[in-house]
Amino acid sequence: MAGKPPTGDPVQDAPDVAAPQHAAAGLPAIAHTLRIAQKQMGVRRTALTLLKVNQKDGFDCPGCAWPEPDKRHAAEFCENGAKAVAEEATLRRVTPDFFAAHPVADLATRSGYWLGQQGRLTHPMYLAEGAETYEPVTWERAFDLIAEELHALTSPDEALFYTSGRTSNEAAFLYQLFAREFGTNNLPDCSNMCHESSGSALTDTIGVGKGSVLLEDLYQADLIIVAGQNPGTNHPRMLSALEKAKAGGTKIITVNPLPEAGMERFKNPQNPRGLAGGGTPLTDLFLQIRLGGDQALFRTLGRLVLETEGAVDTDFVREHTHGFEEYERTARAADWDETLRATGLRREEIEEALRMVLASRRTVVCWAMGLTQHKHAVPTIKEVVNLLLLRGDIGRPGAGVCPVRGHSNVQGDRTMGIFERPSAAFLDALEKEFGFAPPREHGLDVVRAIRALRDGDAKVFFAMGGNFVAASPDTDVTEAAMRRARLTVHVSTKLNRSHVITGARALILPTLGRTERDRQSGGDQFVTVEDSMGMVHASRGRLEPASPQLLSEPAIVCRLARRVLGTASTTPWEEFEKDYGTIRDRVSRVVPGFEDFNARVARPGGFTLPHAPRDERRFPTATGKANFTAAPVEYPKAPEGRLLLQTLRSHDQYNTTIYGLDDRYRGIKNGRRVVLVHPDDAHALGLADGTYADLVSEWTDGTERRAPGFRVVHYPTAPGCAAAYYPETNVLVPLDHTADTSNTPASKSLVVRLEQADPA
Repeated sequence: MAGKPPTGDPVQDAPDVAAPQHAAAGLPAIAHTLRIAQKQMGVRRTALTLLKVNQKDGFDCPGCAWPEPDKRHAAEFCENGAKAVAEEATLRRVTPDFFAAHPVADLATRSGYWLGQQGRLTHPMYLAEGAETYEPVTWERAFDLIAEELHALTSPDEALFYTSGRTSNEAAFLYQLFAREFGTNNLPDCSNMCHESSGSALTDTIGVGKGSVLLEDLYQADLIIVAGQNPGTNHPRMLSALEKAKAGGTKIITVNPLPEAGMERFKNPQNPRGLAGGGTPLTDLFLQIRLGGDQALFRTLGRLVLETEGAVDTDFVREHTHGFEEYERTARAADWDETLRATGLRREEIEEALRMVLASRRTVVCWAMGLTQHKHAVPTIKEVVNLLLLRGDIGRPGAGVCPVRGHSNVQGDRTMGIFERPSAAFLDALEKEFGFAPPREHGLDVVRAIRALRDGDAKVFFAMGGNFVAASPDTDVTEAAMRRARLTVHVSTKLNRSHVITGARALILPTLGRTERDRQSGGDQFVTVEDSMGMVHASRGRLEPASPQLLSEPAIVCRLARRVLGTASTTPWEEFEKDYGTIRDRVSRVVPGFEDFNARVARPGGFTLPHAPRDERRFPTATGKANFTAAPVEYPKAPEGRLLLQTLRSHDQYNTTIYGLDDRYRGIKNGRRVVLVHPDDAHALGLADGTYADLVSEWTDGTERRAPGFRVVHYPTAPGCAAAYYPETNVLVPLDHTADTSNTPASKSLVVRLEQADPA
């Protein structure tokens, strides 16, 4: 029956394991989608809701940020998107009675999966200091409590304002405006933990910290390189775009330590061939790279291009780039032996990749967390840019850089000013528009925010969405840091672990989801989002809210700002809450590219933000040109008897949200505590398939970080490498083990030892 949550926390330590699959989607994806949706929403609600996902007159999927084509299918969603919608539009409810029956100490023993399955939050809830249970609280009292703690701070910089990637453009703009009017740039966000490395690398090299391609460029490309990314699980709608590209003759190279079913073969559930036939093979060349070897691979490809007569686009290099001579000297010195050690590849495989690069007149490189979450992530992505610059493949149709973002509006949040290191130009525009002097000192990112909480330098933590505790590294350190706060506040749709790891006092503020109608005193409202390729479009929910007590995110920010800032603020917060169009009017005067925002977003499908390298071959860097770089090649190394571990998602997961306990494509069922190890490595360590082991990470600080009780699965990963799911393995990621420059947690290159454990 729809609406009934699970009654007990399922056992997760005895997973069933079968052989991994070699194709993604197809009939099983349809069956699983409908089963999950009907279980959460019922038959009628499922039909009404899913047919509005990603439609021009509907709502944006709360899952990934993959763009929609202009001509859309009636079912413009993927399996994981349907799961995200089902969990938001669920008929299950978490009421005050639920909290009365479940003390926080009890909830803290539950899995993240169980917490999320309980349903939608219905009332603002307050955990008083020393209390054992959350109790309902009025919105007015909740805002009073927050104001009380904020006003008690000795400095605005003792407050942290975190944002997840599902926050709309309108809410994000208001949120950063409130934080800066309060007096701080402490605006850590989920970008700090995922694509911060991409933004850092691209800003330095091409002058814009976003991808340079549109969806149409993928269809026009001769070659697409997909590196460090698993579209079949994390961005399934990307598979449709790759299938269309293949139909036009595009070749695809996949670079990944793990073979992924979606990149092997795609059975498109929206056409007969995908349902009844064998589907479409996507990958032409699979480079099973050792973890962290990507910089060495792209450096050597660059060397080989330099050594091939006529392969360099000399006109582009001369007219549009800077630093070529230093790069050329460094690249020509790339050592084959070092490259083979770093990558684990054979020379013939790299030479085959070179032939495909040379045969391509238009190349796109896509990547995700497999590139961004290493200590040397920023120079790795710069090396990708180097290869494209050599070939003139930025600012050309069918070519460019394509960092594939995760959460649906994580890119838009950054565009709206959710950034701890804002540019002077952005702050100048805010000051001119709103008449206050925003703080100029840089704020704290995620890692620095955790340190500040740990050290007592931050006392109030406010989260606009997300599951900060589960998403962050070094779980024990993060949880201890959160407990030192005076007040923790979470604006949420569902229950998660961050609600049970609290400061001295805690608030849960329930908010509208993407699927729900947003009625304000000025009438029905819509919000906007920006996808992974810089397209901005409207999102309109249709369902009745899960509870009359819910407030929208913009309304929460506006009411909070009025209570905290009082009459000292001349910002029209009441007007913003009443009519979101007035927010967009202000955005149009502050954020470049959003001129005439309201009129342009009213058009079906929205509009494309300008991108100087793509649109004009103009590179707004310090040199005025695209910059070649020549950093030393780095790659992680594991001592004898140790493995390199990457954290990753299962197929029944999106970020920290766990939809189920299966990973269908990898052959894992009914469990998450598994570690995937190459059979040769497992035999060398004396670990038979099906035995259990504790994972222990080793780092320079000498602290033991242990994740106990993982079933060893012999799996065809790259030799010397292993993989396990997060957030269960976030405990292994040292807080200070981060990428240079971007400070992103280096979750993809952990040195671990496996200690055999008792299955009991």
